[in-house]
Amino acid sequence: MTQSTQLLRARRFLPLFVTQLLGAFNDNLFKNAMVLFVVYSVYNSESSEAIFSAVASLIFVAPFFLFSALAGQLADMRDKAVIIRLIKLCEIFIMLVGGLGLALAWKGIALHTVAIPLLLVAVFAMGVHSTFFGPIKYAILPQHLKSEEVLAGTGLVEAGTYLAVLAGTIVAGWISVDAAAIAVIAVAVIGYVSGRSVPPAPPIGKIEPLDFHLVRAPARLIRATMSDRRVYLAVCSISFFWALGTILFIQFPPLAKNILMAAKEVASLFLVIFSIGIAIGSVTINALLKGTVSARWSPLSVIAMGVCLIGFELVCEAWPAYEGPDALMDVGTFVVQPLALPLMLALLGVAIAGGMFVVPLYAFLTTFVEKSQTARTIAANNVVNSGAMVLGAGVAMALNFFGMPIVKQLLVVAAACLASAWLGYRLYRAELAAR
Repeated sequence: MTQSTQLLRARRFLPLFVTQLLGAFNDNLFKNAMVLFVVYSVYNSESSEAIFSAVASLIFVAPFFLFSALAGQLADMRDKAVIIRLIKLCEIFIMLVGGLGLALAWKGIALHTVAIPLLLVAVFAMGVHSTFFGPIKYAILPQHLKSEEVLAGTGLVEAGTYLAVLAGTIVAGWISVDAAAIAVIAVAVIGYVSGRSVPPAPPIGKIEPLDFHLVRAPARLIRATMSDRRVYLAVCSISFFWALGTILFIQFPPLAKNILMAAKEVASLFLVIFSIGIAIGSVTINALLKGTVSARWSPLSVIAMGVCLIGFELVCEAWPAYEGPDALMDVGTFVVQPLALPLMLALLGVAIAGGMFVVPLYAFLTTFVEKSQTARTIAANNVVNSGAMVLGAGVAMALNFFGMPIVKQLLVVAAACLASAWLGYRLYRAELAAR
């Protein structure tokens, strides 16, 4: 904790931490405000709501698959601080479009012909924004931090990201859509100001020509990155984790509405609990590993995640019918239900185990490659991750299309945790072999 506190006071880390925190907050404020509005105010079908949530996820993820290779090249071959400023400037214009879409949706003006298309355009643009910022926020750490600080810095970035997700999710669930439209623009401006304080991070090593090809560049990038077996297995493990996470995030809003008979504030509460758990897991694993980059705890962590998911599913199955005066429970009514506490504890356990699983894997990507290649390594990971998230969203859509109940889909994710544990175990074996 002393090391983390020192980093948070240092100019070489704090401006980056604040900038990525604001970006994650704004991203989730916008996406959750949009999804919750559509799920609770536009559609009235569990299947339609889940499909819209999946489509929004697919649109957000698509830029990672298309542009991650270019993003990684830029981050390794140009000053990362300069790129951060440009990205944050673009975010202001993106949120102007997104804010307009939210305002039109709130007013009910041309909902299906103008408002929702504008919202989805902004979602795609935020995906592009995150595609270009993602490699930098990890790749800049080995450049500004000492080797023994990288795991702590990575854990803080992960914890900060999920605390920002937490804050964005809370705000999206509790403020009106028109207030969200104003907030996303204001936060984008503040993020640009903080990004201007990130210290210079010039390229390391030889500057090579950029490859703009949308197929050849990512294929070459992935092939070069996967040459180290530890990095290869870390990328596979992270990607599998995010495929499972995508399915869960798609399920939460319709599950809260249709199974638990809870209002949108409760759906927001689920995402809040998940974010808190990831943050706790991110900090906990750094304490357990004492700054050493290792996958020692990864297999056990993801198995614990699967067990907690089974517990979550069992509580959902046993959830009693709600017969209150309102059609949907608010947060106050929900939390006093007899099964609310075990439900929330199971969800918290899922998230803590997930954070413990994934944080060391990101540290692998920045530790076991040359510093001149770190951004491209993160970018290659993002390409594979995006493919896995698309697969996860596709699986969620298929399960809904074939009529599998939302609750039973949780068991599919729980069973898939075994495959993720196997990947984590192989990574730990590769780590021991390299030693």
